[in-house]
Amino acid sequence: MNENTIPDLGVELYADGADLTEMVAAYQTGLVTGFTTNPSLMREAGVTDYVKFAHEAVAKVPDLPISFEVFSDDFDEMAKEAEIISHFGTNVFVKVPVLNARGESTLPLISQLSEDGIKVNVTAVFTEEQVRGAREALSDETGGIVSVFAGRIADTGVDPRPLMSKYADIVHFKPNLKLLWASQREVFNIMQAAQTHTDIITCTPALLGKLSNLGKPLDECALAAARQFQADSKALGMSVLV
Repeated sequence: MNENTIPDLGVELYADGADLTEMVAAYQTGLVTGFTTNPSLMREAGVTDYVKFAHEAVAKVPDLPISFEVFSDDFDEMAKEAEIISHFGTNVFVKVPVLNARGESTLPLISQLSEDGIKVNVTAVFTEEQVRGAREALSDETGGIVSVFAGRIADTGVDPRPLMSKYADIVHFKPNLKLLWASQREVFNIMQAAQTHTDIITCTPALLGKLSNLGKPLDECALAAARQFQADSKALGMSVLV
């Protein structure tokens, strides 16, 4: 098994989460090539000290890319946070949403950060206009990541695959940029990401645990489901027959 990609697919897996134990477990699988975090994941994991968490995460994952997001919604504060975050480690990317909570574009800030040599992961991207803007904002020399929330696009009833294929062409106009499929919903999304020439897909710990199902014969899946139902029926201790 290739340690950098899922076999024969050519798409990188980034573990998405903020639980240090789960991050280490993902790291040890040898399948993961990077990590992403965000404020929502930190809240879910019970993180109470951002800087302490970040330093511990970098210490445990010293040789793979890891993204930490700015917390502020103010551009000046974002810039200061980005500078601090960028010094957590040489493998660190600073996540900056393409819009702030007031709907204002962060692209001018991203452009300045990238020109200053800070590696930026432009996140919460949805539209073609935002993808093109992110590409132009990210420096050729510094490079960066454009994270499109493909799963949330699918949640609107829109097939994200044609969009991701188009976005891949846009992003790959600059050789040092990578396109990321964010908010993965199922294992099949990995295949879809590869088919659309997306470079990276994020996976939750739960979805990483399902990777052993890749290529599994469907008759084996049927038997496993039947056995699970039987085990649960016995555990319930009930019967339709009186």
